[in-house]
Order: sequence, then structure tokens, then C-alpha cells
Amino acid sequence: MAHNHSHNHAYNLESAKGRLFFTIVLNFIITIAQIIGGIISGSLALISDALHNFSDAISIVVSYIALKLRSKQNSYKHTFGLKRADILAALLNSATMIIICLYLFYEAAIRFFEPREINPGIMTFVAVIGLIANLIAVLLLRRDSKESMNIRSAYLHLLGDTISSVAVIVGGIAIALWNINWIDPLLTIVIGVYIIKESLSILQEAIHVLMEGAPLNISIEDIQRKVELLDEVKDIHHIHLWMVGDGDVHLEAHVNINDMKISESDALRRKIETLLHHEFGVEHVTLQFECNQCLDVGLIKQH
Repeated sequence: MAHNHSHNHAYNLESAKGRLFFTIVLNFIITIAQIIGGIISGSLALISDALHNFSDAISIVVSYIALKLRSKQNSYKHTFGLKRADILAALLNSATMIIICLYLFYEAAIRFFEPREINPGIMTFVAVIGLIANLIAVLLLRRDSKESMNIRSAYLHLLGDTISSVAVIVGGIAIALWNINWIDPLLTIVIGVYIIKESLSILQEAIHVLMEGAPLNISIEDIQRKVELLDEVKDIHHIHLWMVGDGDVHLEAHVNINDMKISESDALRRKIETLLHHEFGVEHVTLQFECNQCLDVGLIKQH
């Protein structure tokens, strides 16, 4: 048996935690301002924007806690550590956003039939403040969102709020110019549809990881082809490929090899590990070498 336990931290966790903490404070301030502004102006779109910001703040708190858990050392109880706290946070954040949007759809439908007077000046002013704050938060988390599903879920919350702030500003101007109050619930629905679309994407990805699905960007057939090009290898079979957390890909497999000494097989192990790491980004490799031992050879072992 052969094991490789290299680690690749694609981004600095401490820096990411600092940016997340600042974003949490920023979002709670925006939320309070927008709720007050929404109540005074009578704008549902502004209140929906405030609820999005509140959910953002909560989601970022969850993301922050998940990052703290992720940095904990492996233990006898959690031999992989708590890396999947990231994935659970992404799942929770995206599911929460979908529920909030469905509630806002309900409120918007009521507003269509029972329109209310809206103060477009207050609505627009508060939305501009929210837009500036959201843009700052988006820029803070943009880099980290490319490396972590957890932070990407929080980032999408913020990106959605940035878009919704723009929509609220446009809506406020339209109400001021043409007195079309129905645009307020319409904007709420448009914003909600966008948020649900993005949230479903993260939800699907998080569930895939939790169900130990193979990374979507790695082809098992490509792994087979590359490994079997090595002269010492007859075939590779019974492959298991999964992710423990973001960027933490594990692979275990049986490798049918030509006759060789143990010392020669160790060199082959290193060669395969290097290939899998550089070609496919696999961080943890467990290989079982054998010589025509498996009777039911297949690329994927069936139960």
C-alpha cells in the first residue's frame, strides 16, 4: 500500500477570515440602514434588499465559523479534520437564500394586488448606500471566492445584493419619474429569481461533494488513460475518486503491474502520485499494487 499526504492551501485562511469578519460588520450596518429606510419609504424592494443583506451577514458568520473549524488539526475522532464544515456552510447558506426568496415572492404577489405609496427619494438614497457597501464587500471576497465553495456561497449572496441595490435604485428613479409603484414588487421577483438560480448551483455542488461524488472537472477515464501509458502498468482499476473539501481531492485504486522488485514498485508509486498531482490536482493518493489478483477487473468496482 502507498500513501501520499501532500497539502495544497490555495489561499491564506487567516487573511480570508479577516476579510470575512470585516464584511460581517459591514453587512449588519447595511441591513439596519435598509430596514429603517424601507419602513420609512414603504419600499418592499428595499426591505427585500435588507433581508438579503441580513442573510448575507448570517451566511458570512457561518462561513467564518466554517473556516475556523477547517483550520483545526486532524484528530482521532476526525481523521480528515473538519474540512467539510466549508461544504456544510455552503449548503446551509444557499438553502437559506432560496427560502428567503420564496417568502419575498409571496410578499411581492400581495403588493401587486395591494400597491402601497412609496417614497422614491428615501428608497433611492438608502439603496445607493447599500450599493457602495456591497461593492466593497464583493471586492473583498472576490479572490477567495475562486478557491472556496464556502466563500463563493457568501460571495454570491453579496453579488446578488449588489445587483439588487442597482435594481432598487433604478426602481426608485422610475417611481419618482412615472409613479409606477408596481415596479417595486416586480424588481423583488426579478432579484429573487437571480438569487435562486445562483443558490441552486451551489446547493447542487455542495450535495455532490457531501455524497462523495467525483470532482466534476476530473475525468476518471483520463486518469486511466494517463496511468496506463506507463510501461510498468498493465491496468488501473477499482478507482475511488472523491473530495473531502474544496481543493482536497482523494483517490484510491488498484494498480495491476508487471513483475518487479518492491524497491522498483516504490519508484512507480512516486511516479503515479506525481502524475496524478500535476495532471489532475489529486492531493491524497492510496494505491494497492497487485499482479493479476482481481477477478472482476473494472474501472469502477460494482457492489
